[in-house]
Amino acid sequence: MGSATREAIAGVRARLAGQGGSATLATGEQLLLAGRVIGESSALLSLLADPSADQASKAGVVSELFGSKLDSEAVRILSDVAASRWSSHDDLLSAIEELGFRVLADSATNAESIEAELARFGEAVSTSDELELALGSKLGAVDAKLALVNALLQGKASAQTLAIVQQLVAQPRGRRIGELLRVAANIVADQAGKSIATVTSAAPIAPAQLERLEKGLSSLYGRALSVNQQIDPALIGGLRIQVGDDVIDGSVSARINDLRLQLAG
Repeated sequence: MGSATREAIAGVRARLAGQGGSATLATGEQLLLAGRVIGESSALLSLLADPSADQASKAGVVSELFGSKLDSEAVRILSDVAASRWSSHDDLLSAIEELGFRVLADSATNAESIEAELARFGEAVSTSDELELALGSKLGAVDAKLALVNALLQGKASAQTLAIVQQLVAQPRGRRIGELLRVAANIVADQAGKSIATVTSAAPIAPAQLERLEKGLSSLYGRALSVNQQIDPALIGGLRIQVGDDVIDGSVSARINDLRLQLAG
């Protein structure tokens, strides 16, 4: 997502905050559903993403199509999105998705629970080739994927987490499910003013060590930060830490690979 798109999303968020809109679960769910409807119509998508189209006309289309189906806050957000300038169709859809996730995060009593649930689901997907194929295959029917997500999460995770995962499998737009879950968790954390550090190790890390690591990383990045731990025996030893796009790889496997490259050179 380009800087212009990031600025457009920030502008929409600022206007929403200024309008004093209240975040509800229904608004977040409706935004995500509207994004899927827009993504399935090439004509509608082209119109709303067209920077040369009249803003009032685009807002009118949004009102006509969604005014009677969505709550007023969801319509207002979609109208703000339509009034912004987007560099591509995909950027517009990404913006609607991100704003939907942020509304869902705001609607939750504890955003950390959403982060943790997304992390656990992501780990379940990464450790099961069968599950990853069932959710990520381009050949699979969307209804079957949604039914599987509901069976796995309904009653076991928050309604916000369920809505986010449903969105990711229903409109992947060529993206891998594991990466989608990681990005979604980071958006939820960012909305709560935090960042997520994904710490991968060959064996479980003791709680006291994790706490020290979380404090050290929070100090390094200058903001509140939560740690999601993943286990990968292939690392042999050491840690691999990812915060956003930053990757610190101190694993034994990475060092061995570096030595192999040096020897090959």
